[in-house]
Amino acid sequence: MTIPEKKIYPRSNDKETVYLKNVIKNPSISVGDYTIYNDFVNDPVNFEKNNVLYHYPINHDKLIIGQFCSIACGARFIFNCANHTLNSLSTYTFPLFFEEWDLNVKDISSAWDNKGDITIGNDVWIGYEAVIMSGVTIGDGAIIGTRALVTKDVPPYTIVGGVPAKPIRKRFDDKTIEKLLQIKWWGWPKEKIEKNIKAIQSGCIEELR
Repeated sequence: MTIPEKKIYPRSNDKETVYLKNVIKNPSISVGDYTIYNDFVNDPVNFEKNNVLYHYPINHDKLIIGQFCSIACGARFIFNCANHTLNSLSTYTFPLFFEEWDLNVKDISSAWDNKGDITIGNDVWIGYEAVIMSGVTIGDGAIIGTRALVTKDVPPYTIVGGVPAKPIRKRFDDKTIEKLLQIKWWGWPKEKIEKNIKAIQSGCIEELR
């Protein structure tokens, strides 16, 4: 199940919403099928430039986003190069200015603390101007509230909000969540999803076939 490679806009006459996978060029960013990004301020095609920040090749960190995610305008992903190291007596990034201070260019990465990749599961909704920090994993089906600052992992099907983001509630009971994580509907063939759209939209997991 894949969307056509060159299809950028899911809806006719709507240039504010894109299939994110088809506008990504950076090999360090991976996006699943049908994931959308909406931007009514900037051109959504420029997602890499405007929304993925401090993501420099030298650090080799990755942004991984699953299928059927919905990412709202202004959501940002802040990577490791933004993290001035806390192991130094100063937060000043001396290694970045190796020429000025006669330092070894090979030690540039010691200027920041490396917390790892950002991993977003499937069917995740990231709200308006939410910020996801480096090293964070967001589970399948989670919801990130408007302008939330996510500094820690978010469990599957959990709604979080605030600064820093904290759990508000689970979307479903534990039994339903467990079943959803087992069936992984987002990985079904398109034809099977089409047959089950009514059940998916109505929230009737018992009717999934």
